[in-house]
Amino acid sequence: MKAAVVGASGAEIRELPKPIPAANEVLIRARAASLNRADLLAVLRPSASAGGARLGLECAGEVEAVGAEVTGIKPGDRVLASATGGFAQYVVTDAGRVHHIPANGMTDEQAACLPVALQTMHNAIVTAGRLRPGETLLIQGASSGVGLIGLQIGKLMGAALVIGTSTNPRRRARLNEFGCDLALDSANAGWPQEVQSATAGKGVDVIVDMVSATVANQNLAAAAVRGRIVNVGRLGGGAGEFNFDLHAFKRIDYVGVTFRTRSLDEIREINRLMRADLWSAVEAGRLSLPIHKTYPLSDLAEALALMRANEHFGKIVIAIP
Repeated sequence: MKAAVVGASGAEIRELPKPIPAANEVLIRARAASLNRADLLAVLRPSASAGGARLGLECAGEVEAVGAEVTGIKPGDRVLASATGGFAQYVVTDAGRVHHIPANGMTDEQAACLPVALQTMHNAIVTAGRLRPGETLLIQGASSGVGLIGLQIGKLMGAALVIGTSTNPRRRARLNEFGCDLALDSANAGWPQEVQSATAGKGVDVIVDMVSATVANQNLAAAAVRGRIVNVGRLGGGAGEFNFDLHAFKRIDYVGVTFRTRSLDEIREINRLMRADLWSAVEAGRLSLPIHKTYPLSDLAEALALMRANEHFGKIVIAIP
């Protein structure tokens, strides 16, 4: 089968053996996959042991086979899933990470955009951020695919005010299409004051941060007393200044999240909770992501270059032959 791996010169397409599902796993004949920042970082900053590592974190297609312990999923089902090695003709993943594609006309390309964004942002906003109906939410870096889903989840879960940030004016102007009530430029040093004004001086209850270092202290200034800040990504850097006095004064819960150190049971539970809260909205077409461009698997390097240029809005999709 054809699959993308980390090679000496970047992303390479190689012939690899077709995987065999274990007892609790599902084998998917992938038809589409989508890019995430982690794919780009894996190519740009490979570790010493990363040579030959599989690329891709999510995919959509048809079930080819299931393990002996799998129930509720059968060969022929159309599914979407988070999975290691998603840029391949055949992908194997734990059954707890697999979801049926709704019978609402959703294409494989549209379905492939959803798994990582849904599980990441439901966990960040609902579980770690503990957003309650009537509270306020800010998504830092809202024009990414994960950020756009976060805006929609905030509205769905009853946020009274959803705020999104983006430094790009063209992308910022489109955030309202995805549930954003107030779009702010985080490159403008005064944006925390705009948040305070929009919340009658209280500050925002929950901040989901994909930027981190360059905005950490501004997040503290924008947060409410007893607010929650959830560190999901570090596009602005992995280290920076942090105002510990302001953090303590406001009694802010600062929560770090990543899937890299989660157990399989934790990932299954994250997906179970996400389905319970969000799947009816997915089936109704209320949660979706725009596709910026679709590339064939053979042009993966070009797709990664587009992501690195940071000129896209929404998801970059890979069509699997």
